[in-house]
Amino acid sequence: MQLTINSFGSSLRREQERFLILVPPRNDKPAQKFQISARKVQSIYITTGAHFSTDAVQLAVENNIDIVFLDKYGNPYARIWQPKLGSTTLIRRRQLELAQTPEGVKLAAGWVADKLQNQADLLKALARPRPAMQQALNDTATNLLALREKVLAVPDTLPPQGSLDDCRGTLMGYEGTAGRIYFGILSRLLPQRFQFDGRSRDPAKDEFNCLLNYGYGVLYSLVERACILAGLDPFVGFLHTDNYNKLSLVFDIIELFRVHVEKIVLKLFSSRQVTQNLFDKVYGGFVLNDEGKKLLISQLNEHLEKTVRYRGRNIKLRDTIQFECHRIAKQLLKGTDETDDKDIMEVKEL
Repeated sequence: MQLTINSFGSSLRREQERFLILVPPRNDKPAQKFQISARKVQSIYITTGAHFSTDAVQLAVENNIDIVFLDKYGNPYARIWQPKLGSTTLIRRRQLELAQTPEGVKLAAGWVADKLQNQADLLKALARPRPAMQQALNDTATNLLALREKVLAVPDTLPPQGSLDDCRGTLMGYEGTAGRIYFGILSRLLPQRFQFDGRSRDPAKDEFNCLLNYGYGVLYSLVERACILAGLDPFVGFLHTDNYNKLSLVFDIIELFRVHVEKIVLKLFSSRQVTQNLFDKVYGGFVLNDEGKKLLISQLNEHLEKTVRYRGRNIKLRDTIQFECHRIAKQLLKGTDETDDKDIMEVKEL
């Protein structure tokens, strides 16, 4: 489970092999106390001002649990994590090598293509129960799939020694075009007062983007954790450039999973659970308040706990992130002396 602390003034302590969470009284609610076994916790999110003891940190490290701090926009700004490498350092060297080869281009193009496929599949699913929007949704899905084919063709246009530097702009151009038409059609599915004009961030200019950004922030932390466990360097990206302190690989891999956040945010709007009470207005836009964070995170966690069919096995949707990162690590090691599964760290806590 994901343990989220979003009540101001809460404290996290250790009691033997359990986490003890103390929530102070607030409004008409009395103080509360919870105990949770460390064996049941995968990650701890702290989204507001809270206290925690060093004993609680030690318990988390001993059980391979990361403590993630999220800012008001949902962006992870710090993490407490055990200091061991997830796997062989050869994986990190291969990341650097492949970024300068056609093989790296194929890897990056494949991630973008998978993202567009996910977007098209979601639009097709949304079209079935919406007769009035069915044609528009299916047409947009068709346009996305056409862009997907162009993305997959990019590696074939490179010279023998081509690299991502030669085609990064082209790939991101196709991705940007897809994003504009995709979010344009999603806006039309919302009640008129919640419709929006494109993506906006930090702060979001509208409620939809506010929910979306915070959900993406939670997803960033899950992808970063999966990268570390798989032995991938989250700072060495392919499609996204390696700027100072930028988790470039996390931004690459998250593209495969963004659709899950988009599904949940659309569900919240279609089920009429989104109200103005979930947001606080700030200069230039909106941020989620405690009530909004609680609703979004609980719905997202519930969705990620669903069992899905993934590459021939039934696993939780959350765990597909870890398996995908291990699959990427194996791809990077392909053709080296460490291609066997036993040379890559086993998936933990699945």
